[in-house]
Amino acid sequence: MIRDLKDFESRFYDVVTVGERGQVVIPSKARKALGIKPGDKLLALEGPMGSSVVFFKMKSFDMVIEKMSKAIGKIKRQIAG
Repeated sequence: MIRDLKDFESRFYDVVTVGERGQVVIPSKARKALGIKPGDKLLALEGPMGSSVVFFKMKSFDMVIEKMSKAIGKIKRQIAG
């Protein structure tokens, strides 16, 4: 999770350009850091406020859903008081 500017800077990989066919190249630094290999399946979701695309490795998607579910449960409990 990005908590401050230093975290953001360490997770900024590069700027990419969308090609004519809607394709982007994931920067090699990002692929190495995230362990993305040729042939890996990525799930593409709309990001916050509809202004971004977020990719998840399918292998770790179950973990992402579990964490999101726990976070939502925590928020629900906080709201309920």
